[in-house]
Amino acid sequence: MMRGGNREMRRMMDKMGLDMNEVSNVQEVIIKTDKKEIIITKPSVTEMKAKDNSIFTVTADSYEERELEVPIFSDEDIQLVSQQAGVDEEKAKSALEESKGDLARAILLLTTG
Repeated sequence: MMRGGNREMRRMMDKMGLDMNEVSNVQEVIIKTDKKEIIITKPSVTEMKAKDNSIFTVTADSYEERELEVPIFSDEDIQLVSQQAGVDEEKAKSALEESKGDLARAILLLTTG
């Protein structure tokens, strides 16, 4: 950390146009990917606001990871499999689920009968 502590840090942030605030009473933060969820209970969350965006810092003692039973496939993946295999998007999605997201395997499943 810098010498001068928080006051010096705040001055520097003000010069850069950043505003930093603690987000109070956060119960949980959930980060979702296409294959899993990361659940963070009672984290400490700080928001740093800049002109065009915000940066959130999440600090936690522990967290839980959950694999999704059915991965979430992007619309692009579903469309690609659908087009390549010549099937509707519902069949493409089913093949992606069966192949656990492996695009090539999903297309093969649909085209090799």
